[in-house]
Amino acid sequence: MIEYISTFLGIYLMTLFKFIAGPVLGSLAGYSLIEIMIVTVSGMMSSVVIFTFLGEWIKYYWDRFFSKDRLIFTKKNRRIVKVWQKSGAVGVAFLTPLLLTPIGGTLVMTSFGVNRKIIISYMFISAVWWSFFFGLSIEKLLQIPFFERLFL
Repeated sequence: MIEYISTFLGIYLMTLFKFIAGPVLGSLAGYSLIEIMIVTVSGMMSSVVIFTFLGEWIKYYWDRFFSKDRLIFTKKNRRIVKVWQKSGAVGVAFLTPLLLTPIGGTLVMTSFGVNRKIIISYMFISAVWWSFFFGLSIEKLLQIPFFERLFL
């Protein structure tokens, strides 16, 4: 039981920072799809809630101390603005697990002034969808004999 809890907490802590760690490590740990979804969604949503409420504060101090010599229009920033212009908060939430980290996606949405309830709602829907998709995909991928021998 202690091993299960420590494994769960380790995967949870990884998903605070990188979403894909939940489905990959959960599958390798032998978790069911439901367990993978629970650990992945809870990890992502923890960081989303924390940074939704601390986002403005972090942005203020980041700009104050670190952004004096930085380029404002970098290639990455242009892509984020382009996604925002085309699809708004829905697009950023949808792409967060794929391209950004949960923290990065939340800070982007906070920077654009999105309501906290909307950030949390859209990110939750995105987390559930992508954790289901990746969890099921990785589970099926690990059933292929080559990958089964390679990873298990």
